[in-house]
Amino acid sequence: MSRLYRYRLPPWCRTWLYVIEKSLLPIVIFQALRTIIFPTTFDIFLLGLVLGLYLAFKYKWI
Repeated sequence: MSRLYRYRLPPWCRTWLYVIEKSLLPIVIFQALRTIIFPTTFDIFLLGLVLGLYLAFKYKWI
C-alpha cells in the first residue's frame, strides 16, 4: 500500500521521503553509539523512536 501511496504525493514530498529514508541509517548508528557511551533515558527513548522510524521505512509501512 505504501508504494502506491507514495506516487499520489507531490514530487517535492516524495523527494523529502526519499532523503529521510536514506539518511536514517547513519542517524541510527550514531544514536546507538551515543546510547552505548552515555546511556540516559532520553537517549534510549530517542534511539527507539529513530529505530522504529527506520524499520517503518525498511518494511515499506510508510
